[in-house]
Amino acid sequence: MNLTCKRWACFFAVVTVAAVVASGCGGKGSTGGNTPSASDDRPSERLTGTVKADGSSTVFPITEAVAEEFQKTQPNVRVIVGISGTGGGFKKFSAGETDISDASRAIKEPEKQACAAAGVEYLEFKVAYDGLAVVVNPQNNWVDSITVEQLKRIWEPNSSVKKWRDVDPKWPAEPIKLYGPGTDSGTFDYFTEAINGKEKSCRSDFTASEDDNVLVTGIAADKFALGYFGFAYYAENRTKLKLLAIDAGAGPVKPSDETVRGGTYKPLARPLFVYVKKSSLARPEVAEFVRFYLANAKQLASDVNYVPVTDDEAKGNMEALESATK
Repeated sequence: MNLTCKRWACFFAVVTVAAVVASGCGGKGSTGGNTPSASDDRPSERLTGTVKADGSSTVFPITEAVAEEFQKTQPNVRVIVGISGTGGGFKKFSAGETDISDASRAIKEPEKQACAAAGVEYLEFKVAYDGLAVVVNPQNNWVDSITVEQLKRIWEPNSSVKKWRDVDPKWPAEPIKLYGPGTDSGTFDYFTEAINGKEKSCRSDFTASEDDNVLVTGIAADKFALGYFGFAYYAENRTKLKLLAIDAGAGPVKPSDETVRGGTYKPLARPLFVYVKKSSLARPEVAEFVRFYLANAKQLASDVNYVPVTDDEAKGNMEALESATK
């Protein structure tokens, strides 16, 4: 499994809605000793300009990593990477405010319609896979796995679960403290549909945040907490959290490269996307950034603890881009 922490230290300094990735950002480590490749064999052209990306906090680490490596080859291009959640990112994308929209789910029909109404045409690229991690505090010694049905009882609207023993009488008679992504997050959409059967169908009495680091901090500080977010955030904080296996009926399974990409980690494995505005590709700095992104997505997604796409998927991404930029 590719679970070694290789994230860069300045990611943890991101406390605002947007992170501006500057070429002089310090404190970065290597990407596992492998230098990302140039997007092709053409002579490197010195470019200027700005590339704007926004959207999913789950996809943010990949796009940030790509931006930092890209700026080593194109230091005069400013890449701005924001975190507004998948839904918030699509709102900015359809409003013409960004070139790229990071998404932890596929674009929805109303978002497609908003783009069409604004004349925004786009390309969709699958850049990695992610498993949602269900986690508890490391002091939790009464649960190692949890069933999909138990998760539904905990998270469904108007849930009667207030204490741990409401889920299982063998568990403590202590209040269960819940943490999860905000309602504008693609992670929230995915989890509620997978567990509760309907997107955004969820109890309201939990601590919500679009910033997954806030959720990590809350769960790590509370013995009786339970929460969920993208698996990469667990991998980054494994010493602070305890990962639960999920039992969908065939026995408990934990997320890994194999179980996420192979679909055995049910029902909490998903693909991750970037959406690129076609008109933005007419600007050389955007076209080159996207080309670099797709050429290096497998390596950099792995470096920040996501499951990379297959070779065939990576090849298909690049062919789609080259066809659109002829």
